[in-house]
Amino acid sequence: MSRRSGGLIGVWAEQQRVAQRQREGQHQAVLRQQRDAERVQRAYERDVARMRREQRAAYRQQREADALRRTQALDQRVAVLEGLLGAGCRAPAFGVESLRRDEAVEPFSPGPLAEPVPLPDQRLYQPQGGAWTASGRAQAERDARARFERDWYAAQAAEARRVEQLAAYRRQYDVWAAARLAEVRAHNRGVAGTETALRAGDSETVVDFFSAVLFSSGGWPEGFPREVSAAYDRSGRALVLDWDLPGYDIVPEAKGVKYLSSTDQEKEVPRPVTQRRALYRDVLAQSVLLVVRELFAADRFGALEKVALNGYVGGVDPATGLAGRVCVASAVVERGVFERLNLQLVGAVECLTGALAGRLSSKPDERVAVAPMLSPDQVGSDVVVQGDGEEPDLLAMDPIAFEGLVAELFRARGLQAVTTRRSNDGGVDVEALDPDPISGGSIIVQVKRYRNTVPPSAVRDLFGTVQGAGANKGVLVTTSKFGPGSYTFANGKPLTLISGTELVDLLHQHGLRGRLGPGTSAAPAVAASAAATPAEADADFNLLGMVWSGSAALDVCALVCSGNRVLGDEWFVFFNNPATPDGSVAMVAAAPGDRAAVRVGFDALPARADRIVLVAAVDPEVNPDADLGGFTDAGVRLRDDSGTELDRLVVSDGRPGETALVLGSFRRRAGGDWDFVLGGKGYRGGLEELVGDFGIQVE
Repeated sequence: MSRRSGGLIGVWAEQQRVAQRQREGQHQAVLRQQRDAERVQRAYERDVARMRREQRAAYRQQREADALRRTQALDQRVAVLEGLLGAGCRAPAFGVESLRRDEAVEPFSPGPLAEPVPLPDQRLYQPQGGAWTASGRAQAERDARARFERDWYAAQAAEARRVEQLAAYRRQYDVWAAARLAEVRAHNRGVAGTETALRAGDSETVVDFFSAVLFSSGGWPEGFPREVSAAYDRSGRALVLDWDLPGYDIVPEAKGVKYLSSTDQEKEVPRPVTQRRALYRDVLAQSVLLVVRELFAADRFGALEKVALNGYVGGVDPATGLAGRVCVASAVVERGVFERLNLQLVGAVECLTGALAGRLSSKPDERVAVAPMLSPDQVGSDVVVQGDGEEPDLLAMDPIAFEGLVAELFRARGLQAVTTRRSNDGGVDVEALDPDPISGGSIIVQVKRYRNTVPPSAVRDLFGTVQGAGANKGVLVTTSKFGPGSYTFANGKPLTLISGTELVDLLHQHGLRGRLGPGTSAAPAVAASAAATPAEADADFNLLGMVWSGSAALDVCALVCSGNRVLGDEWFVFFNNPATPDGSVAMVAAAPGDRAAVRVGFDALPARADRIVLVAAVDPEVNPDADLGGFTDAGVRLRDDSGTELDRLVVSDGRPGETALVLGSFRRRAGGDWDFVLGGKGYRGGLEELVGDFGIQVE
């Protein structure tokens, strides 16, 4: 028994040892799992920390790059001011011959009307059917003959209509070409008359011509005024003029921009006052010399032996608080003395006050005046004032004169342009021709002198006119503005929309004049739109960075809605309307790794807005045949103001055949919080169809 009992105890003991080893193995496995989990957690925390460091570093690099770009822009602006005279001397001199127009007229191009209607080939009209009797075969031959004769007579009738339409189109072309050629020849006769009058020393012609020389010059940087009062002394062949010079603010107050990472702010480094004053005084002297140089260089008729120039600065007099003009530079320059100068190497201030014995204010920044050496009033009573700030009001201009001004703008841009007759013009106000053999062609221009927003129906009508006339392009010019529906319809089509502010800018760029309303200009409107509202200044913003895969060019847009309807046209944020009126939603530059970005101040949105809808659409101008089939791996990176990623929101992929897609929407909940709702609805009609669903008028 003892041996048997000992055997049982040994078995039991072995079982205990095995169980103990299993428990120890399980315990070791648990410990290994814990260690592995801890390693994974530590690796995850390191990755998160590294990503945050990289994000902070990328954000800092972006802010430093922005500060560097602003500094470089300031340096470039100063370089332009310092090299004003040198750049102006390198520009070609203005000549009367540049006013001449080529007397070539666009050749007659009938298009499809030039192709005769093909006549049917009788050999192709064979008897049909398998008739085996003589009478059946005869009937089949008669049927074939009848089909041939029917088609032959139809082709003859179509050819007769083509010939008639071609003749009518040719008559229309001949009338148009004759009118156009007559206009060009009348203009050239006027140019020839100008040359004759200049040689004769006609006072009015001399003043008009040399004023045009100054207005057309490309040597003046942006922000320089071009206003002149002039008179001509025929006996002394002297042109006396008062010319407006730029104010002290033309020299940047800041020398550079630095990014302070400790406060996450950009700080402007001020330009030393002595440096700024010296540069401003040098700019004034360069401006005077450049005006004199351009006048003498353009005189190829012996009209000028002397130029007397007084430079005035406008602004508010700090002593009185009233607006006024102060003479800060004056010179009387003989042609012979001036031609001996090497303007490329002179010091402008020393040249003006020394070699030319002119006068220059010692403190022009403080509006310290100098006495004019000779004024236009002393030459005679016929003082001609041009560009004195009272530009023509485009809204009050005569409609025919307004169309003529638009045609003149196209001609100033190197195109051939004429206004159409008032009746039977088919909705065409100006016909233009771009002579470029690759990108040019015929252009139809419609002019709308509106005060309210141009409706999309006008844009659609223009497109129909362009198609009906077979033109290459249509341009709609207005004194007001266009809504998102108009821009959406025009997107991807051969249409260009020019708003009132854009028109004023284009006119000024090409030496033409025009304003919108009494005492208004384009610049204040732009500045007002860029200014931050109180709500925007106090709000916290989030950045919505868009990412996706695929090579198609896409436009990302945002609609601020109440329910399924956008609050108004101005609340549709897209390529032609980059921000809402209050600045709460705006398109911004994408952060590294993102392909598009929208900035949103959720707290700054109006109370009636309860959702922000994000959409994407194929850009038809860049990828006219693309769809959203390759739009995959899409998402929204939600960041705070500092650039820290808060969340990543997944959005729906695109589908073949669709060209616009609702990515998703942020929706306001009862407590005031916002959450994201996935979208996914696609549209085959592109952005035009999509925004129509949200209440934006496109048709």
